[in-house]
Amino acid sequence: MMMVSDDCLVECQIDDDDEDEDNGGGEQINTPPPPPEFASKSPTPPSKPPPTPPAAPATPTPTQPVNRDPYGINQHLKVEVSDVLAEPATPRSIDGVWLYSIIGFESARIWTYRCLSLLFAVPFALLSGIFLALLACLHVWFVMPCIQLSNTFLPCLRSLWMCVVNMFIFPFCLSLARCCSQIAISLSNKNWPLMSEKNVE
Repeated sequence: MMMVSDDCLVECQIDDDDEDEDNGGGEQINTPPPPPEFASKSPTPPSKPPPTPPAAPATPTPTQPVNRDPYGINQHLKVEVSDVLAEPATPRSIDGVWLYSIIGFESARIWTYRCLSLLFAVPFALLSGIFLALLACLHVWFVMPCIQLSNTFLPCLRSLWMCVVNMFIFPFCLSLARCCSQIAISLSNKNWPLMSEKNVE
């Protein structure tokens, strides 16, 4: 069999991108590799990865306001203008006066609350935290141990108190009741007219 040397071979590069553009972006035809005797010793350049489409710009998600009262413990403080200011149908003020009254009410309410909370919110929050920590500490280290110890020792005190009652208090009360049971009280109407005349005079 006749062998062909590498010097006689001509290396050709085929640009697949041009063919894809001519075919209108059709499917790429996979050709089998050449036989080993006709293969070139130089490495074939790696195929280009397909171009990635540009990423879509991230749409900003709308931020929702944080619910600062999830359990609704201060629902009674939701006061609107209509809860305070109300004008009947017949005596009406000028529309501008009513509008600026509402604006003044809302502005004074909001900004006064913001200024007062700016001054007092942090100190009152610190005091509330200290007070809650004090209550929790007293409850954990004083109240509950006293309750548990009393639950432990109360049966002994109960039996001792029952012995004292049965030995001393019960006989005394029983004898006193028997002595007083012989007392009889009788009411008569003999002096009733004399007393009624004295009251009249």
